[in-house]
Amino acid sequence: MSASPTGEIYRIDWLPGTDVLHGTCHCGAEHTAQDPVEMWEWMLGHPEGHAPRAQERQQP
Repeated sequence: MSASPTGEIYRIDWLPGTDVLHGTCHCGAEHTAQDPVEMWEWMLGHPEGHAPRAQERQQP
């Protein structure tokens, strides 16, 4: 496999003491979910379903 790196970093953390996962996309958007499949679909569906933090703050 010789795919070149994209520089995109996805992070999923488990919140101890809960069944909750907290994801951070390479664009800075954040999402929480209990289902790991839902979390990965959200992350890999970029940009559908979420926007970078700067865009989220600008919306009324």
